[in-house]
Amino acid sequence: MSREPVSGAGLWGQALVLSLGAAVSLGVTRFAYGLLLPPMRESLGWSYTLAGAMNTANAAGYLVGALLMPRLLQRWRPGQVLRAGMLLASLFMALSGFVTDAGALMLQRWLAGCASAMVFVTGGLLAAGLAQQRPHQGGWLIGLYYGGTGWGIVVSALMVPWVLVMPEDWPRAWWALAGVCVVALIAVWRTVVGLDPQHSQTTAQRSHEGVRFEWAQWMPGLAGYGCFGVGYIGYMTFVIALLREQGASDSAITLFYAALGLAVVVSARLWARLLDRFQGGQALAILNALLALATVVPALSAPGWALALSGLLFGAVFLSVVASTTALVRHNLPASQWARGISAFTIVFALGQIIGPTLVGWVADGPGGLARGLACSAAVLLLGSLLAWRQRPLPHLRAGKTGVD
Repeated sequence: MSREPVSGAGLWGQALVLSLGAAVSLGVTRFAYGLLLPPMRESLGWSYTLAGAMNTANAAGYLVGALLMPRLLQRWRPGQVLRAGMLLASLFMALSGFVTDAGALMLQRWLAGCASAMVFVTGGLLAAGLAQQRPHQGGWLIGLYYGGTGWGIVVSALMVPWVLVMPEDWPRAWWALAGVCVVALIAVWRTVVGLDPQHSQTTAQRSHEGVRFEWAQWMPGLAGYGCFGVGYIGYMTFVIALLREQGASDSAITLFYAALGLAVVVSARLWARLLDRFQGGQALAILNALLALATVVPALSAPGWALALSGLLFGAVFLSVVASTTALVRHNLPASQWARGISAFTIVFALGQIIGPTLVGWVADGPGGLARGLACSAAVLLLGSLLAWRQRPLPHLRAGKTGVD
């Protein structure tokens, strides 16, 4: 039996609630670590290489989760996988506050990465389904989902300094963040249950079994997105540590990180037309170039106002890079192949994130410190822009032949 179409306002509301999954999977599970890195490094005596390796472990777990997604989605609906991932992320975040051994903490970060991939991939899949119901607002709806990461960043920016009275208080911060994950899971539960039937109907209506995702056709876009994974995570892992090195106060850092998170939230509206207009890799290329500009500013020992603009620009762009790949898949593949396409981009994203923190940490441990590490990130992002520009639309997979708008 067909379902009644959902109104535009209803779709926006569903996308907003769904965005809490993005808030947990990246905004809290991944990016809150940037706030905890300085006190943990001070309390536990870590080098920058080891501190970066913690996020490398998280990204390695994310890769494993992404590789498992096609098989998981063969057995369970996207909403079921998303809810399980949010529950596991909450558990692993809480467990991180009970250990001090570097190996045990790395394992917890790895497990949290697996869980966050389950959430992020299925959330993107459901968001693409919402966009397909109202194609002329597709970029806006997809952007709303990914922009939810900003809410996780804002909550983390406000909560972590409030909990961290002393560097040794970092375990309490992990527990508080786990509580945020649980609250988000409760809020998203009912909406996600309702989205599964909608997604199944969209997939059935738009399926075109003669068309399949082929890696070779997507190599420029995948390579550009892999560079994004390397470059952006260096900024998100170490920018707070750099600001502290440069003498920024706690209140200034809180304001910087909260403003970055709010910029992520509004980015959905800023780039919606860009995502709808370009059906090749142009959007990915443009956004990668802007991100390179935002990343290089802190490396230049810029004044405070320039650092603030760097954070705002970075926040306004980086999750839209992720949204651009979902839009690219939606433009060029039938709904039956979205899971394969989104999973492929997630895999190269995870590979980039595995390399990024350790690479930037290794560079930062040498001459030039964190500033040179962020300059390295900016160079990789610029390379990603050049590669992504070479990704062309796939005409034989487009609208009239596949049922995709």
